[in-house]
Amino acid sequence: MNPYQQKRRWKYFLLAFAVVIASGSLFYTSYLVKNIARSERTRAQVWALSMKQLGDTYDNDFLSYVLAVRDSLVVPAIVTDAKGDFKFTRGLDSTKTFINLDKEDLKQRKQKYDLAYFKDELAYMKKQHAPIRLTVINEPWLVYYKDSPLLTQLKMFPYIQLSVIAIFLMMAYTAFSSSRKSEQNQVWVGLAKETAHQLGTPISSLMAWIELIKDKFNAEDDPLMAEMENDVKRLEIVADRFSKIGSKPKLEEHMVYDEVKAFVDYFKVRVSNKITFEMTGNRRLTAGLNIPLFDWVLENLLKNAVNAIAETGSIKVQIHGSKQKKQIFIDITDTGKGIPRSKFDTVFQPGYTTRQRGWGLGLSLTKRIVENYHNGQVFVKDSEVGKGTTFRIVLKTIRYDKQAKI
Repeated sequence: MNPYQQKRRWKYFLLAFAVVIASGSLFYTSYLVKNIARSERTRAQVWALSMKQLGDTYDNDFLSYVLAVRDSLVVPAIVTDAKGDFKFTRGLDSTKTFINLDKEDLKQRKQKYDLAYFKDELAYMKKQHAPIRLTVINEPWLVYYKDSPLLTQLKMFPYIQLSVIAIFLMMAYTAFSSSRKSEQNQVWVGLAKETAHQLGTPISSLMAWIELIKDKFNAEDDPLMAEMENDVKRLEIVADRFSKIGSKPKLEEHMVYDEVKAFVDYFKVRVSNKITFEMTGNRRLTAGLNIPLFDWVLENLLKNAVNAIAETGSIKVQIHGSKQKKQIFIDITDTGKGIPRSKFDTVFQPGYTTRQRGWGLGLSLTKRIVENYHNGQVFVKDSEVGKGTTFRIVLKTIRYDKQAKI
């Protein structure tokens, strides 16, 4: 199991554990809510019975007790008759309930409250709970009630609690992750610069040895010496790459086709002659490039294409653009083993590799160089298992030559 897959399994495990905690919290809160709801239903029934006793009781002492029971209810409630006319309320907005009914109002039965407010409250109560039915002085009454503010808050509490915990965990994870990445980046930057420094001395020595061999054996025009020089220059480029890690690279205007072709020509003579290379496309498209880093991108993609081909095959590089979008497309197509569609994004993750001795960093570095340093994109454009893969690089063009054909 590679490190990326192991890391992903840990993420799934922690996610499952978080779901268990959240489910447990919701289940326990739901249990409490149900118990409190039953308790409030019982209180509402007691209150309804107290209303009934008010009409049937003539004992002043017992009447005081009934009034005390009635006034102890904390659940908001509305009492109506069979026609739906309001009789009493409890626990509602005092500014909108019955106010200062004088004798004349009582005779004419004028409604001294906000009728729309009461209708809205009554409709809400009907949705929440079934009414409690009772008979007061031979008249049927209906008692409607809704959850108390405490119960309503308790219902919302687990969601608020989990949201706060989730936000806190996300902030903590982001802070620790940023701190850890910063420390790792500092270590890698220091290691890369030290590597570049250490490579400087042997590269200089190799250049001197090549010049000495040329003079001693009169090998100025020997093609082998030319290839050796190319390899030493390549080492210089690699050392230059490492020395620039941690600093913002400078982009310069270059003809994309020429730079890509120069690297493909260098690369193809260093792989099996059973793999053929083909290059086509627009020769006049320009973009801002950092050549040492962009060559690194091409090297990773071409090596990936070569490794995907078992023995014989072909690699095609096509360059074209979109004048409307001001973009340049570089498509690298191989006839290798292909990539499953489910792995299109995974192949760019650090540590992911299908090779036994691979580090799984090539495509990850490629993505970072293209997106962070060249403001472009790189992705798997198309792939089919057993037939091949096409990687696409998207760059922003600087300008279009008037003679360029898109």
